Amino acid sequence: MISGETKKGVLEEYGQHATDTGSAEVQVALLTERLSELSEHFKLHKKDHHSRRGLMRIVSRRRRLLNYLKRTHFDRYQKLIAGLGLRR
Repeated sequence: MISGETKKGVLEEYGQHATDTGSAEVQVALLTERLSELSEHFKLHKKDHHSRRGLMRIVSRRRRLLNYLKRTHFDRYQKLIAGLGLRR
């Protein structure tokens, strides 16, 4: 799970206002943080297939959010993938 300090930092960086937790940018950034933590977990636990299923669900959810953002607000999409360093 993401620590509270990390979550606050993501909310400050990608949120549109102080209490923004639901915008697509914030959700994608939080999912990206979770994915990076899970990838570290899988370096130690290579045979943890139950968690790997959760990883695939998170990847799919992030992909759907990015597709929505690309379709509706292309400039915000480009800014987000540049900020997160995603290859899309």
